[in-house]
Amino acid sequence: MSSQYLTLYKMIVLYMLKKSGDRLSKAQIYDFILENEYTNFLTLQEVFSELADSGLITESNEGSRTYLRMTKEGDEALGFFENRINPDIRTQIDEYFKENGMKIRDDSAINAHFKKTGENEYVAYLSASEGNSSLIEMSIPVWTESMAESICENWKKKNQSIYQYLIKELM
Repeated sequence: MSSQYLTLYKMIVLYMLKKSGDRLSKAQIYDFILENEYTNFLTLQEVFSELADSGLITESNEGSRTYLRMTKEGDEALGFFENRINPDIRTQIDEYFKENGMKIRDDSAINAHFKKTGENEYVAYLSASEGNSSLIEMSIPVWTESMAESICENWKKKNQSIYQYLIKELM
């Protein structure tokens, strides 16, 4: 793979992270790049690895998802090389965020996963954030995997009403 193309793909990822205003999951980036057939899965894996190794992004694992954030160095690199992204590609990314921005933010802002902590013991980890600020974080111990799964799914569906209920009850 030509280093010119790898640099382009890196700039696309950094541009997407900048447009998100916070973080994106690898899956969200995969969806856009693979759907538009810019490159393939393996090349994108290499791009993520090189960006992380060079300190331009950070990765964090939450449950089964890996989230990416652009570092200050990544923002500086994008400033130097953003002009290497074809204007049509930038426009396509901008349109993608206009059309999917709320869904992307919701997917990144609402987190729910669980872990097995012992025999017949699971903990569901739930959180909601806005920008870089955490709004709420909870961990709920339960006895079965199905209970933990149910709690995580319901948090994804009902987080706003649960958060509002808690605020109302605590005020």
